[in-house]
Amino acid sequence: MPPSFPLRRRTALNLAALTAVTLVAGPVAAQSGWPNKPVRIVVPFAPGGTTDILARAVAPELSKAFGQQFIVDNRAGAGGNVGAEIVARSPNDGYTLLMGTVGTHGINRALYPKLPYDPIKDFAPITLVAAVPNVMEMNVDKAKALGINNVADFVKYAKANPGKLNMASSGSGTSIHLAGELFKSMTGSYMTHIPYRGSGPALMDMVAGNADVMFDNLPSSMQQIKGGKLKALAVTSAKRSPALPDVPTVEEAGGPLLKGYEASSWFGLLAPAGTSPDIINRIQHEVAKSLSTPAIKEKMEAQGAIPSGNTPAEFAKLIDSEHEKWAKVVKASGAKVD
Repeated sequence: MPPSFPLRRRTALNLAALTAVTLVAGPVAAQSGWPNKPVRIVVPFAPGGTTDILARAVAPELSKAFGQQFIVDNRAGAGGNVGAEIVARSPNDGYTLLMGTVGTHGINRALYPKLPYDPIKDFAPITLVAAVPNVMEMNVDKAKALGINNVADFVKYAKANPGKLNMASSGSGTSIHLAGELFKSMTGSYMTHIPYRGSGPALMDMVAGNADVMFDNLPSSMQQIKGGKLKALAVTSAKRSPALPDVPTVEEAGGPLLKGYEASSWFGLLAPAGTSPDIINRIQHEVAKSLSTPAIKEKMEAQGAIPSGNTPAEFAKLIDSEHEKWAKVVKASGAKVD
């Protein structure tokens, strides 16, 4: 005997309800299963620089927390724009992240006429990993040969010998480049800018004596400074760095010409826009937890980095404020993309 209409109707309603539940629960189930494969952290600079160092400090902690490998993928070029574009164009499924910088999400908007990505619309901020000062440095032997012991000596030599000094950077538009350009504009000195594909390659030439001066992020240069290969003339932050307490700030060492000079850097994790807030918050929570552990915190501070781990909303607010700040620096310095 065929089922009665009421029974068929109840069955149909039950199937419809089950289908609705499945449609709603499907994304939730998929989301709760993240990550079920390795996650890529794109570093938009070559290995060896501060962006790379911080990404490699965070990646193992995230791997342990989530039970999947977080793999650092270096994609250098165009002042960080190449790597940033890769992430901006990636699926927003939580498997591709960016270790962004003040360059990719602050400076470049003011420096490049056309960016291949929108630093605000194309990304979901996760957390600020660390803030760091830059350090004005020279090869020890070269500084000695030129009679340069401090910032005042450097300015005197640079102004008396325009074009004879070259200035290495991790790429056009990076904080390292802009810190130098601001120094040039405030002192009226001239140095030839040589952009590299990251701090690592630039530092190799600095140590070899092929580059004269660099305004590097402190963590990537700390080992060479401590090892006596590079001479730290000054830090670019408003206050001295606890990691180098005997090194003055540029403003302190530069006198009236450099009053008000300040050009620090920051580094943070971002995901493609539209990434699930649940994934964003889970990553932020684990990064903040790892940065608060004594081992990681002490290691970063010893390198000159100030660990953060702030919320996505706080990081978004920082990014938004950086455009206005660096637009003024770019304009004042007259910096141009090479």
